[in-house]
Amino acid sequence: MTAPVTRHDWTPSEVLGLLRQPFNDLLFQAQNVHRQHFDANRVQVSTLLSIKTGACPEDCKYCPQSGHYNTGLDKEKLMQVQKVLDEAAAAKAIGATRFCMGAAWKHPSDKDMPYVLQMVRGVRELGLETCMTLGKLTQEQTAALADAGLDYYNHNLDTSPEFYGNIITTRTYSERLQTLSYVRDAGMKICSGGILGMGESLEDRAGLLIQLANLPEHPESVPINMLVKVAGTPLENAEDVDPFDFIRMLAVARIMMPRSHVRLSAGREQMSEQTQALAFLAGANSIFYGDRLLTTANPQADKDMRLFQRLGIKPEERQEHDDEVHQAAIEQALIEQRDSALFTNAAAG
Repeated sequence: MTAPVTRHDWTPSEVLGLLRQPFNDLLFQAQNVHRQHFDANRVQVSTLLSIKTGACPEDCKYCPQSGHYNTGLDKEKLMQVQKVLDEAAAAKAIGATRFCMGAAWKHPSDKDMPYVLQMVRGVRELGLETCMTLGKLTQEQTAALADAGLDYYNHNLDTSPEFYGNIITTRTYSERLQTLSYVRDAGMKICSGGILGMGESLEDRAGLLIQLANLPEHPESVPINMLVKVAGTPLENAEDVDPFDFIRMLAVARIMMPRSHVRLSAGREQMSEQTQALAFLAGANSIFYGDRLLTTANPQADKDMRLFQRLGIKPEERQEHDDEVHQAAIEQALIEQRDSALFTNAAAG
């Protein structure tokens, strides 16, 4: 079967056509695309830690960390570097290959950046991939994160440009796209997706996927979140998302961005095991793993592993960084030179 061409010119009519396909036809198409680019029985596993919680100045209507709403969330300052590294080591011990750190900021301050950079270096030294979500970045901050070795930067678009103003008014869509552009230009990988269940239309869901897929390069990671309704936020009484509609979104994301990891993200705690299995069939191949997802519950690690075992799924092994591969090649060459010298000396003796 010929691999699909990676495209950056999707139109609304095309994407709506995919979303409206008969369910079985859509899943069959998505699974075929998935198998051409990934091992269908491997899922990438990440752990997410909130390194600074609450009192965020943004007014995102879904977020319990927004300082605009009273959700009863305890506010915490930026975590100490060593505490973050301890959490990363624990995540690695239970099988995570990527450690994601999230801070409830509009943007990081100059005062906090040195600590953030220490966290990136320290987590990387543990042998984990690194990811951060810190809000809006300047070009200088982006370069500093890249120099520290940050692998991924998460900055979700959340929804379509047309619906965005109904959810957030303190940051523009163009600012989000600018941050993604800075991240890409600095050589880091992008993690960017959105949220279902905020009152958006089918056209808005298509619009979100078009924004992501029509970027100059597809995000390496595309988290698709189901809204976790939190009391005190404006969306606490939002209508539930139909599980089949959620699976459709995952499948279309897989078809449109065939080489990206599509992450089954927030809302997994509310999903049945059968829904999660359908998600993997639709092409989702990344999850958050551990007891919490920033400030909301997430299925416990042992429960995830039991589901993996029942489905015959194994965690994806960590991909080595290009510089690590290069360093390993240098070390191997030095070993071969040494062994050759020893052999020559022995033969000469």
